[in-house]
Amino acid sequence: MTGSTTPVLLYLDVDGPLIPFGAGPYPAGHEGEPDPLLARVDPTLGPKLAALPCELVWATTWTAEANECVAPRLGLPELPVVVWPEPSDEDGRGGIHWKTPALLDHAAGRSFIWVDDEITGADRRYAAAHHPGRALLHRVDPGQGLTEADLGVLRAWLRTG
Repeated sequence: MTGSTTPVLLYLDVDGPLIPFGAGPYPAGHEGEPDPLLARVDPTLGPKLAALPCELVWATTWTAEANECVAPRLGLPELPVVVWPEPSDEDGRGGIHWKTPALLDHAAGRSFIWVDDEITGADRRYAAAHHPGRALLHRVDPGQGLTEADLGVLRAWLRTG
């Protein structure tokens, strides 16, 4: 945690970090589920994420559906959700992910971690130039999803604050 009493925000993407796209093996999905890939969510990640000294926030195109479909699988409570702006002609300029400016706006100067599988160097440079607080933009391998090694990076960054 940082020296501040305000917790670090931890923005979580779903597809890639929490629903890996690799070959598996994964448990079979259940009939009638909204997305058969939900069976790939590792329930052991929930307690590990909840143990981090952060305020967890969904930063995913699943929006509020993440609270209905993903949070219960992780044993997490309902989390705040980033409300994305309407698409713009500015999206993607300079190689910046369309989520990046919206997350900086949402963070409003607070320190944050963003876990996503689409983060690039352009996003990191943009955050460094436009965000006054500390920020860790951590790219997760979408073939593996969020791993213990990734969590170690987050924990180490939080200790340095």
